[in-house]
Amino acid sequence: MKISFHGADQGVTGSCHLLECAGKRILIDCGMYQGGRELKAENSEDFGFDPESIDYLLLTHAHLDHCGRIPLLAKRGFKGEVITTAASVELARLVMLDSAGLQEEEARYQSRRARRHGANHDMDIEPLYNTVDALNSLDYFGRKAEYNKTLELASGIRATFIDAGHILGSASIFLELEENAQKHRILFSGDLGYSNRAILRNPVTPPKVDTVVMETTYGDRLHKQLQPSIEELYDIINRTIGRGGNVIIPTFALERTQEILYYLREGVENNSLKHFTNVFLDSPMAISATQIFERHPECYDQATLQAAVGAKDPFDLPGLRFTRETAESIAISQIEGGAVIMAGSGMCTGGRVRHHLKHNLWGRKNSVIFVGFAARGTLARRIIDGAKRVRIFSEDIKVNASIHTIGGFSAHADQAELLVWHQQTGKPKTTFLVHGEEDSMQVFAKKLNGTQVEMPTLGQEYTL
Repeated sequence: MKISFHGADQGVTGSCHLLECAGKRILIDCGMYQGGRELKAENSEDFGFDPESIDYLLLTHAHLDHCGRIPLLAKRGFKGEVITTAASVELARLVMLDSAGLQEEEARYQSRRARRHGANHDMDIEPLYNTVDALNSLDYFGRKAEYNKTLELASGIRATFIDAGHILGSASIFLELEENAQKHRILFSGDLGYSNRAILRNPVTPPKVDTVVMETTYGDRLHKQLQPSIEELYDIINRTIGRGGNVIIPTFALERTQEILYYLREGVENNSLKHFTNVFLDSPMAISATQIFERHPECYDQATLQAAVGAKDPFDLPGLRFTRETAESIAISQIEGGAVIMAGSGMCTGGRVRHHLKHNLWGRKNSVIFVGFAARGTLARRIIDGAKRVRIFSEDIKVNASIHTIGGFSAHADQAELLVWHQQTGKPKTTFLVHGEEDSMQVFAKKLNGTQVEMPTLGQEYTL
């Protein structure tokens, strides 16, 4: 039995881990690197293994940094079976098709740019994968996992998906392995959710295992409590709209968007939001994701489920407008005040939010609220870190708007919850820390006792 690491190693994107047992090769996630140009370039590199040799791909959840390279995997020869939850199948389809479209658009732009600078007119820059590649990869999605129901992948390999509480359909994956009369229990955390948030259930108590592979996104810090975070959100919106400004909320299309809509609805209903006019969800992907959320109440917590059963849409509120068309998005840019604009992406690495930042960052009446993690090298991180000017669409934009970061809405467990989750796994012989920046991992590693801690580098292999 062996495990090797091929992404999110001392970094927070590109999750990809390879398990070998009983003659089978099992991939846990196949995500895309996100952030600066260097990380983008890594997406096109060899995986570090032969895609054609992979028998199974177990997908923890549908965020781009966990599923985004599945089309490339299939394009390069993967013929195995992808297994994930029903909700993750729908969300992954949405995420991968959106990613393909963005890559095609970027390739066309870079090709035009290259030709303007004298490149060969017959040489076009190719996207990492295109829409057809993404559609083709869907053919390999097979069995749908149900929480807490064990699947036998092959003789000596059993997999159980347990609710991770991170986004709709997210799971930690527990594998029971047997090879040459040796047994081993290994648990992949995936991304773990933060307890007592709206919509989803809390992460399920994990089983006792021999080896843990766990995320450490917030391994070095604690989140702000949820209720003060909600109150801070309402206060920023009230003050900004009250002074005639706009509120820009860069959001991740999956989970964060739906959570913010949920709390905005509550704020209107309990009169916590005083100055409320228009809310724009300006993200075709987030709109579709919200519709997928409505199709999977089996993932809801009790309160959200009761609201849905009571014929109340948990994500609807007065003044909410979905803007799918580009022309509608452009029209929002003409609004000088009184609007809450939610648009992707959460790290501002692409999507429509960059246009809204371009039109609103320089205005002193406006506010930008970040409600999620921003990786190093992203536009969001530069703004959060206090940049006075940022470059957007080849223009230098002055940052005059009020900038706010509200940590309580994180979809990731913080240090305290990660520690509790790890303690519940018993006393694993080895703990592999992944999906976190190096500083965060180092801090978290010092908190772990009674287990051998490893922080693998890209391509590193271990015997279980």
